[in-house]
Amino acid sequence: MEWLVALVLFGSFFTMLVLGVPISFSIAIASLLSIMVSLPFDASLSVVSQKLASGMDSFTLLAIPFFILAGNIMNRGGLALRLIEFSKLLAGRLPGSLGHVNVIANMLFGSISGSAVAAAAAVGGTMAPLQKKSGYDPVFSTAVNITSSPAGLLIPPSNALIVYSLISGGTSISALFLGGYLPGLLMGACVMLAVAIVAKKKNYPVSEKVSLGEAGKITFRALPSLGLIVVIMGGIIGGVFTATEASAIAVVYSLLLALIYREVSLRDMPNIILGSVMTAAMIMLLIGASMAMAWAMANADIPYAVSDALLALSDNPIIILLIINLILLIVGIFMDMTPALLIFTPIFLPIALELGIDPVHFGIILTFNLCIGICTPPVGSALFVGCSVSGVKIDQVIKPLLPIFGLLIVALLAVTFIPEISLFLPSLLLGY
Repeated sequence: MEWLVALVLFGSFFTMLVLGVPISFSIAIASLLSIMVSLPFDASLSVVSQKLASGMDSFTLLAIPFFILAGNIMNRGGLALRLIEFSKLLAGRLPGSLGHVNVIANMLFGSISGSAVAAAAAVGGTMAPLQKKSGYDPVFSTAVNITSSPAGLLIPPSNALIVYSLISGGTSISALFLGGYLPGLLMGACVMLAVAIVAKKKNYPVSEKVSLGEAGKITFRALPSLGLIVVIMGGIIGGVFTATEASAIAVVYSLLLALIYREVSLRDMPNIILGSVMTAAMIMLLIGASMAMAWAMANADIPYAVSDALLALSDNPIIILLIINLILLIVGIFMDMTPALLIFTPIFLPIALELGIDPVHFGIILTFNLCIGICTPPVGSALFVGCSVSGVKIDQVIKPLLPIFGLLIVALLAVTFIPEISLFLPSLLLGY
């Protein structure tokens, strides 16, 4: 019976994905069909309905729409250009400086906006013409923009880590946020290493030196935007407010900042709010549907079956983690981050806990894997947006992406097998 439920669940789910059914509906319908294998239709419908409702009924999840709204306000508030100018101060004298600027700006913008797609579009759209004018290969520049944009999903505030916290049964969001800093910086550093190698080989130019006075002006213009990160993380670490309360504060802060910059008016707010509501609604429906799928999998003992199968292959944690990483990398090729987190966290987290892996550490491993996935064809959202803003075809960018993927996988293995990379800051600042 368990294998029949699993066959119906995953068979119907992937069939509907191939047919183009929206992923939220695919998850909900597949869950209903699988539950009907063991329960009557009316009882199955009742279970799915209850899980849809209860899955979205969480105070923690309020952080997601607030952070989305704050990110959208900042996106419209001229933030990208200020962060790019500030990034030039940090990396302007390095060989291939504009490539390094792209990476740093993506890390800053992505962490503030909470969106790899927004970072790839805003930063890439600004940097692409500058790099082309300076003689950079547009194809390589596009690859750099694509692979650096997901770093902001690890550097807090991160909606992906909030989703993981919920699905994992309440893993500390504060610890996850702090745990994401070093892996996120490591991801960015890997892309910068690739930029340095290519820049040295192709003799890319260095940006002009900026005067001390101009540097001060650029820093002053960027500091209020960077202050959002300080306010949010400082408040969370200091125990002043929770992550959910921090998200509401982020909205007020970003709105005041946008009004001061005069980049956003009150007339713009209805459209910004509407766009944020639509994005949040899609994510919340996805979470509710995934709760129904999690119940269906638990009812059929699928997580335990997967756990037994993996542990039957080996009881060596290194081997098991390598297999999990390989599976997640393959999953990331075909599935976006949020549904992958929602579906595979309940399957792999029990295995990780049985192996003695800390849930914060495993959450970072899971997120890092899926960050790589959103840069890969055929469904990588960052890949499509990055190519769209630069005008480069997807088949052209595959070749320069491959060596960067190699560096990112090395970083993933480091994060996987050196827990201190993820747990050092939570331990230092929270006593985790």
